[in-house]
Amino acid sequence: MLTRKQYELLVFIDSHLKQTGFSPSFEEMKDALNLRSKSGIHRLISALEERGYIARRHHRARALDVLRLPDNMVPRETAAASTGTDAAAGFSPNVIRGDFTQRLPGVRTANDAGAIELPMYGRIAAGLPIEALRDTNSHIEVPMALLGAGEHYGLEVAGDSMIEAGILDGDMVIIQKGDTAENGQIVVALVDDAEVTLKRLRRRGNSIALEPCNVRHETRIFPADRVKVQGRIVALMRKY
Repeated sequence: MLTRKQYELLVFIDSHLKQTGFSPSFEEMKDALNLRSKSGIHRLISALEERGYIARRHHRARALDVLRLPDNMVPRETAAASTGTDAAAGFSPNVIRGDFTQRLPGVRTANDAGAIELPMYGRIAAGLPIEALRDTNSHIEVPMALLGAGEHYGLEVAGDSMIEAGILDGDMVIIQKGDTAENGQIVVALVDDAEVTLKRLRRRGNSIALEPCNVRHETRIFPADRVKVQGRIVALMRKY
């Protein structure tokens, strides 16, 4: 899951390494991507490093290694020939084949290099697995700083069962997909393959307790095999 600017920087670093044998300077990367400051490059490099695309050799200047490239990236030589661009003359983002937004399943790039658009699911409703809530035409723009590794989606909260955790009716929560969670984390849980709910998860022996964060609601306890974790909350967004 990469933003357009992350793609462009990765291509530029890879091209520079192949041409010169060493990585570009921060100033060169800033100019190649038309950014105003080097701080943006620092953020992009950190994001690429976290996602396993590049590695930094610390305590050395110009010490970036490209570990892997996205599957949809055209070889540099092919791209240069097809576009009429001299690869040695500088960076060209045309090395990315086709429509970039169609290459990231479930995710579209936002105009801002520091944000992406995530698929937006509907309001949690009993009787529906989480995938059934998905509206393929609805997305939410989320700052990259709020996300970690993995796949994410947005979800609209319905009801007041989590108000003591600061999660209100109508809030948009960002969920990191996954089937595991630590004890005490707030998760999207699927009960009996039918009902999906947002609750705090507690493991008690061979049982799982789904705790609300509102004294007016009761904790529900199920055998562990009746509850499947669908993801855990990593961020919350609210409109005033």
